[in-house]
Amino acid sequence: MRDLLAQVPLFNELPASELEPIVQGTSEISARRGEIIFHRGDPCVGFHVVVYGQIKLVFVSASGVERVVRLIGPGDGFGEALMFMGQNYIVTAEALRDTLLLHVGRDVLFEQIDRHPGVARKMLAGLSRRLYSLMGDVEAYTLHTGAQRLIAFLLREWPGEAGQPFRIEISKSVIASRLNLTPEHFSRILRELSERGLIRVRGREFTVLDVEGLRVYRG
Repeated sequence: MRDLLAQVPLFNELPASELEPIVQGTSEISARRGEIIFHRGDPCVGFHVVVYGQIKLVFVSASGVERVVRLIGPGDGFGEALMFMGQNYIVTAEALRDTLLLHVGRDVLFEQIDRHPGVARKMLAGLSRRLYSLMGDVEAYTLHTGAQRLIAFLLREWPGEAGQPFRIEISKSVIASRLNLTPEHFSRILRELSERGLIRVRGREFTVLDVEGLRVYRG
């Protein structure tokens, strides 16, 4: 536990003596694929950090329709804003693959923030980056076509060599939801990009065939 927590960017500059109280207020959570970490409406009494695996944060409608608002991977945290506000969770968190999380309790964290302003600065920086990313999402949803959003996602995942296949382990339905696309629209875009010879898709394996063609494509 101590070694894992020491690797978290938020705490990696704390001396061992100051890290120890946080260790005592932290618990490990192992989640199997498909397991719910918390539901919307549950109390937020700390924040989570992903050690390995992947988590999706979703809004779930009364009819059971999901809207993915964020995908969280190793080293990333979530729940800080609601923890500071003393609010319940407004989303549901689900493991997309077998995942190990650290849950840092609110009380011990607040005590360390009082003692170490640097911890607060790091948390503010992380929250600011997240807000900046959110504004980017809003811009993409309002100014970019569905094809442009999907292409941007693929190019972020692409390892950088044309013709080299790469896998995206999350399902296409999750990707579509994260990009604010219906599954049908998502499939149409993939088919169009494939027919134009820009990409090749085989299950969860993708190949970028024409990088420049993708970058200039507007859909």
